[in-house]
Amino acid sequence: MTGISRRKLITTGLATAAGACGLGVAARLADRYGLIPPDHGGIYGAGETLTYAAQRLLMSRHSLAREFSRSEISKAFPVNGEIPESETYERLAAGGFVDWRLMVDGLIPRPISFSLAELKRLPSRTQITHQACEEGWSFIAEWTGVALSDVLHLAGVRREAKYVVFFPFDVNWDSVDMADAWHPQTLLAYAMNGQELPAAHGAPVRLRVPRQLGYKSVKYLSRITVTDRLQDIGSGLGSISPEIGYSWYAGI
Repeated sequence: MTGISRRKLITTGLATAAGACGLGVAARLADRYGLIPPDHGGIYGAGETLTYAAQRLLMSRHSLAREFSRSEISKAFPVNGEIPESETYERLAAGGFVDWRLMVDGLIPRPISFSLAELKRLPSRTQITHQACEEGWSFIAEWTGVALSDVLHLAGVRREAKYVVFFPFDVNWDSVDMADAWHPQTLLAYAMNGQELPAAHGAPVRLRVPRQLGYKSVKYLSRITVTDRLQDIGSGLGSISPEIGYSWYAGI
């Protein structure tokens, strides 16, 4: 059986189960194929599972978000959230982030870290993509940075890894599955519209996940952890987002 026909079969099974027997049965089918999101519990859990599983099965792991021309870059770039007020972040910002380092640890042979200068010496990628906010506004911007996959290749991710977790200098941590972690458009961005990343947009480095809503693109990064489980991090839901009413998976 080909990969495409297998995906169609599973997706059809999920839809049939959801329609004929209820979301709970569809969730059990998704579990069989390892497609249960970390926020699968609670009253909306079965629906979250069906959404995540169906989108993963229907879309290629490397399907691309639309990229735009420079003439389509927005004139205004709204901001959601405040600049971190931690002493550590304020000290690093005052020094131009010369002493900032991005730690990468977890399911890798040994922890490694990168300064901003070291990240900039890695092969860079630029994309002009759309950022859609869950609150209804959006903009198109040019982002330049390092592909997360390049950093993960350097780190040497172990085979059992399932998620990559992003810890910022504020409380808005999040995670993505390995499909989005390895995706060629997932960036560790250090520049926006040809300039250093502005403080309000996540300086010195932010995550960009153009296939998901804006809140997945974590700002003010300080550490990245590769893991096979999320139950022991925060409330075990894979992100702070489910704690405040949003889904862990925000695919668009």
